[in-house]
Order: sequence, then C-alpha cells, then structure tokens
Amino acid sequence: MISTLRAAFVATLGLMVLTGVAYPMAVTGICQGLFPHAANGSLATTPDGKVVGSELIGQVFADPKFFWGRPSSAGNGYDPQASSPSNLAPTSQKLADAFKAEAQKARTDGVTGPIPGDRITGSGSGLDPDISVENALGQVARIAKARGLSEDRLRQLVAANTEGRTLGLFGEPRVNVLALNRGLLAEAVH
Repeated sequence: MISTLRAAFVATLGLMVLTGVAYPMAVTGICQGLFPHAANGSLATTPDGKVVGSELIGQVFADPKFFWGRPSSAGNGYDPQASSPSNLAPTSQKLADAFKAEAQKARTDGVTGPIPGDRITGSGSGLDPDISVENALGQVARIAKARGLSEDRLRQLVAANTEGRTLGLFGEPRVNVLALNRGLLAEAVH
C-alpha cells in the first residue's frame, strides 16, 4: 500500500513539475525567442518607450479628431476583464435603439449609402481592435474637417494601414484603429 501511495505521489509530483513548470517555461522561452513582440502583448509604444496600448485590444477614441473603433459592450468600453458580447436578442428594443443611435452617428459623420455593419455592431468579444476599410473611409470626412487635413491624405493613411486577409484567405481586409490613430498623430507632427 505504501509503495502504491509513493508511486502515485512521485507520478503526481513529476507530472506537476513537467506540465506546470517545465512545459510553460519552454513555451515561454520559445515564444520570447521567436515572437517577442507578440509574446509581450503586441504593445504599441511612443518613440520614447511609453506604452500607449496594445494592437490586439480596442480602445475608446471619442474625440472627433480620431478614428473610432467598433461599439463595445465589454464593461466601460473595451474592458478586457468584462469581455463579452451584449447577449441581447435580435428582438431586443435596447439593441434596436443602440443600432439606431450608432446609425445616426454614422449619418452625422457624413456616411451616405449603406452603413458598414461594423460601424453599428460590436464584436463577439467586445475588444476588436480592427474596423473594416469601409468603416474607416466613412469617417474620413469628419476627421478631415476636425483636423484640417485633406480627405485624400486621410484616404492614403487608411490605405497605408490596411491589412489584407489573414494568410491571403481568411477574413476581410481591415484597419487597426490604434495604428491608424498613431498615424494621424505622426501626420500632425509633420
């Protein structure tokens, strides 16, 4: 009986060290060596090293001088600890009112024709850092007016920050809002 308990204890301890210490350390070391930017949260920094956000989590930009991300129902806007969709049913009046309010903001922004879906709907996580190219282009008129920049220059900025489909196959072309707004700030310096 004691030999069985000893074997069970040694096996448990050995597996705990292997799966709880050795494996995580090996994976962390490999990731730090091969993909250090991604392994450390894909943090965006200023030239002096100050962290301004992550390329992987959306942020609230409310100022009309900046591109706005998708609506977020994650806590108080892009709170990673409250990541979730709204869970409102398609028949929910609250959801319909939210869509109407976002659509009105888009129309006020100067969007004519169909409003891009990601302009009025949140993502499943509520943390999506990207918007569609159409959504970004629909915001150009507002930002040009607020910043005194030409719409053509802003369209060039959107094009320069557009990412294609993942592996050339998956998803749609998209624009990272943080990268786009950092480009706007760099534009203001020039």
